[in-house]
This record gives sequence, C-alpha cells and structure tokens, in this order.
Amino acid sequence: MVELRLPKNSCVGQGKAWSIPSNGKTRTFKIYRYNPDDGSKPKLDSYEIDMSECGPMVLDALIKIKNEIDPTLTFRRSCREGICGSCAMNIDGTNTLACTKFLSEVQGDVKIYPLPHMRVIKDLVPDLNRAYAQLSSIEPWLKSESPTRPDQERLQSPQDRRKLDGLYECILCFACTTSCPSYWWNSERYLGPAVLLQAYRWLEDSRDEHQGERLDNLEDPFRLFRCHTIMNCSQTCPKGLNPAKAIAEIKKMMIQRQF
Repeated sequence: MVELRLPKNSCVGQGKAWSIPSNGKTRTFKIYRYNPDDGSKPKLDSYEIDMSECGPMVLDALIKIKNEIDPTLTFRRSCREGICGSCAMNIDGTNTLACTKFLSEVQGDVKIYPLPHMRVIKDLVPDLNRAYAQLSSIEPWLKSESPTRPDQERLQSPQDRRKLDGLYECILCFACTTSCPSYWWNSERYLGPAVLLQAYRWLEDSRDEHQGERLDNLEDPFRLFRCHTIMNCSQTCPKGLNPAKAIAEIKKMMIQRQF
C-alpha cells in the first residue's frame, strides 16, 4: 500500500472572521494567511466588505481590506494595469492577476490563495527566486556579434518583427508556470512555460545571432522536454498568450537543426 505524507504546513485551518453589518451589498472574501515567523499553520481568514465602497477589481478589495480592516495582510502589487505581473495569485481556483480580475466574474465568496506549488514567504507572497534564476539561465537579452553604427539602431523588417507578437507581451507573472503539473513535480530542472516562452522570444528574434548556443542550452530531458502539452499554461495566461505553442516551436527547432 502506498503511504503519502503531506508536507509541513500543508493543511489550512480556519482563521479569523471580520464581519460588518449587512446592508445587502456586503461580500465575503476568504484569504489565505500564513506567517512563518510565528510558527502557526496556514489559515483562511474571512473578511466582509461593503461593495458599494469598493472598486470593481479583486485588487481593489484587497487594498480596501489592508487599508481599512487588517493592515497585516501581505500581498504584492504595483502597476494596477496588468503590466507588471506583481499581483499574480490564485483567485477562485485560477491563477490570474488581481488587478485585471473583475469581482463580477466570481460567483459566491471570493477565495484567494498565493500562486500554487511555491514556497510562501507570507500570506499571498510566493518565493520567485527559483523562477527568476531559471529566467537568468536562458540569458533573456539580445546576443549578437555583428557591429552596428553608434548612431543607428539594429534594424528589423516588419515581417520579422511580427514573429515576436504573442511573445514579447509576457509580463513574467508566472501564472502559467505555477499552473503546470510538470513544473510542480520537476521545478528543480524543468524551466516551466514562462521561461520557455521567453527563450523562444529570443530564438525567434532575427537580430539575435546565438540561436545554436541557445538551443544547446535547452537540449536536456528536463529543461525543455518535460513539457507534456497539458495546456494549463495557455488556458490560465492573463495576457492571452500561448506558452504551449512556443514550447512546441522550440521542440520543432530542435528537430529541424538535425537535418
């Protein structure tokens, strides 16, 4: 018989309940709370807020809770425009951005958790150190040996520029990576959808002259080929991008260069 043991602090308990008098416009938010410094297990705190005094986005509600109810609530946010990727979290069972997720899209209580399968620093803040180290390993910048004039940019045709559409828009929120089962179980070696999409962005750039070197760097049973085309990444991307297609294109490049 197989015996499975849950990791430490994997069971979420019931937390505090912050309620207000109901006026017909209140809504309940159930938010994951965890502070490793106090040694307690994770819990799910419940907050009621007056929606007549709140903005339309999930991030508006989180800011209202932090400002007016519980200042200890911790989460990342910055641009509030779906550009920086800071406020990526699991909302209503889906990885997305709190600043672009409408509260009207969520039925019933709003359940908010940090991005799954990552170490939690505190509350809704995941540890992204490994993900950024993996991003650094693919060298996400232009690499070219050809000299250019100091008074002129490196030119690219409109046709080649269009090949980067659907790639450069990635904001590195890692919503796709943390929705990938292959990354859940192999995050030490598999690069994950977000990093591989970034890798393809530079492989496809006509101005880059290190395509062979970049492909050599990805030639590994785990770094690239651990992808099993489950498609969670493409379904959850809040920017509507298709990391699964980018990974498939990299695999195609691997085969084509052998002939």
